[in-house]
Amino acid sequence: MNQENHSVAAKTPAYESVRDDILALLMEFEGCRLTAYKCSAGVDTIGWGHTAGVKEGGSISQEEADRMLAEDARTYYEDMQKLVTVPLTGGMAAALTSFCYNLGASYCKTCSLFKELNKGNYAVAAGKFGDYVYAGGMKLAGLVKRRAKEKEMFERDGFPMPAAG
Repeated sequence: MNQENHSVAAKTPAYESVRDDILALLMEFEGCRLTAYKCSAGVDTIGWGHTAGVKEGGSISQEEADRMLAEDARTYYEDMQKLVTVPLTGGMAAALTSFCYNLGASYCKTCSLFKELNKGNYAVAAGKFGDYVYAGGMKLAGLVKRRAKEKEMFERDGFPMPAAG
């Protein structure tokens, strides 16, 4: 794994610098449906995985779906930032935003991946992505594929060096 020191002026890269990676991950794994449906976890969902305020039988336009995706991606990025206490690379920020988008920030707050990450155990945290491949008690091939891609993105830029202390 590339362990070279990365410039981390801020704890996490600005949203604008990782937006394209985040949106690409979300669009690849969420898919877009313009009519409300129940996701594999039984939650009413519409558009690109949007769940807030969705009612069974509802429908939206593609433009509404794309707008919701952009807003939701920024919200989940901001939520992820609040949960992380260590420096991140752009790839890490994108992967963790996708992970939070899929599982919910409140769940991520207590999950082992974030616990290990916040201890500075980057490699251990990377290995935890594969633990989150179940929905409704079943291992789902789509989640296996998503977690593998998130892990790849998380490791893409190497890990920040720990601060000298």
